[in-house]
Amino acid sequence: MTVVATNREARHKYELFDQYEAGIALKGAEVKSLREGRINLKDSFVRIVRGEAFLFNCHVSPYSHIQDIRTADPTRQRKLLLKRDEIDRLSGQVSAKGRTIVPLSIYFKKGLAKVEIAVARGKMEFDKRETLRRRIADREAARAIKSSSRIRGKKR
Repeated sequence: MTVVATNREARHKYELFDQYEAGIALKGAEVKSLREGRINLKDSFVRIVRGEAFLFNCHVSPYSHIQDIRTADPTRQRKLLLKRDEIDRLSGQVSAKGRTIVPLSIYFKKGLAKVEIAVARGKMEFDKRETLRRRIADREAARAIKSSSRIRGKKR
């Protein structure tokens, strides 16, 4: 599995619930551009329209070695390939107030482009600060445990 791009901001801004893996319908030059890593997931989201899932605001830059000027719109909506029961489950969860679907990462799996998406709810500012405090406390605790085990190891 080769990760092409991740949406780090999504993990900061949202509280994530269920995660799904979806295929993505791309045009030929977009796949080559994806292999170059020329994609931006920031501010992108998934919406279910008439029983189909689409990825919006995902910017795929034009392929660098193409001569044709008539390339597709870089921020066009792209269809996500999900099973019917997954789409129904997603639409049921999104109907709850304040929930949305965000892409977390895009990667290649066995040569096919895949998108990891998750149902999410926006965090409030104090939740973001609390998460940051918890992460710092965990990091300091791990350092303390590591340094104490080093000291004990040297005395033996």
